[in-house]
Amino acid sequence: MLAMETIQYNLPQSRIPQAWYNIQADLPQPLAPPLHPGTLKPLGPEDLAPLFPMSLILQEVSTEREIEIPAEVRQIYAQWRPAPLMRARRLEKALDTPAHIYYKYEGVSPAGSHKLNTAVAQAYYNKVDGTKRLSTETGAGQWGSALAMASAFFGLECKVYMVRVSYDQKPYRRALIEAFGATVTASPSQETESGRAILAEHPESRGSLGIAISEAVEVAAKDPQTKYALGSVLNHVLLHQTVIGLEAMEQMAMAGDEPDVIVGCTGGGSNFAGLAMPYIGQKLKGKSKARVVAVEPSACPSLTKGRFTYDFGDTAHLTPLVKMHTLGSTFVPPGIHAGGLRYHGMAPLVSHVLDLGLAEAVTVQQLDAFAAGIQFARAEGIVPAPESNHAVAAAIRQALEAKAEGKARTVLFNLSGHGHFDMQSYLDYQAGKLENYEYPEEEIAMALAGLPSLG
Repeated sequence: MLAMETIQYNLPQSRIPQAWYNIQADLPQPLAPPLHPGTLKPLGPEDLAPLFPMSLILQEVSTEREIEIPAEVRQIYAQWRPAPLMRARRLEKALDTPAHIYYKYEGVSPAGSHKLNTAVAQAYYNKVDGTKRLSTETGAGQWGSALAMASAFFGLECKVYMVRVSYDQKPYRRALIEAFGATVTASPSQETESGRAILAEHPESRGSLGIAISEAVEVAAKDPQTKYALGSVLNHVLLHQTVIGLEAMEQMAMAGDEPDVIVGCTGGGSNFAGLAMPYIGQKLKGKSKARVVAVEPSACPSLTKGRFTYDFGDTAHLTPLVKMHTLGSTFVPPGIHAGGLRYHGMAPLVSHVLDLGLAEAVTVQQLDAFAAGIQFARAEGIVPAPESNHAVAAAIRQALEAKAEGKARTVLFNLSGHGHFDMQSYLDYQAGKLENYEYPEEEIAMALAGLPSLG
């Protein structure tokens, strides 16, 4: 009977990584530089200084392979890291598959997701550089609650603009953010020029991450005591998440196994990159042959239907232009329950490795994602976040393919957070209230038509 139970591979606290891994040191081609939104010239560090502390700006542009994790950050990491790696034997049995399925479980963090890995680091560097308060956006609320908690640890004020549809759908996530001491405003709001402009044109707007980013950036740009913190997309954010993959490689060695396929859900790209980038680095050195699969919702298909080009990261065009897979900054996705995946663009680093052929992208429909989440919960006892359900669904696909082929296959995926604050979405799924949504090609084309001209 023991062989059918979940097996957990744990590392001692002494094995928390000493340094983050920066894949920019190993890329065969460098990233395209970010551009100033006014001059369209490559950005210098001083151009980002109104928004970020210099220590994070230097990480953003660094090509050093390893960046040391400060002792104060590692001490806080020790509250939940190293995060466990699980062998999902009960799920394997339910699927009757020869595949080995492993998942790195980031829901053990106090905030309930992987977001705390970068929130602690960003709050630390802001505190050291003298920042008094942070402004940010959040989709489903995982990032907002993580930054609120980290801000409390370092004595910083925190202002969160939460996408309106998630603000309404997830009151308990909002309550968690407030419990950590941050203030939360539904976005778009009347508090900012960008928010008021959106509401003037679309009074019933359900919001988007792009709109919420505009509001948070505007607040930071107007106040020298406030800096902006982003939960995904940027290089330094993805850098901080590599503790996931670094730990996973050591834990897979403990298991005596090596992944054939690595899976992560993608919205802005941080949890996917956290697991995948250390393995892609190994692929570039000829030390891994694993396929790397990014999974996105069919309702917001930036990697599979977007264009790889320069675009703004926000709706009001206050941010620098970065080269990424994008659906256009005016794209407002439908109100699917995976609020953390409702972003028009993708991390430049994730877009770059996809363009280089080092990763591939697939989509999952909302109903398939929830069906996979329910199946996983009944087998493994963990209710995943709606975002994580996309990775679960893709991992199950891989396991069933192995079954159809009659071949062994080792699948590793990132279970980026639990769904304890997302139970209304499960109630809606069980009641048959959720629908699949395939974004119309003509609407994508309209959003892409508004891409900035660099000529």
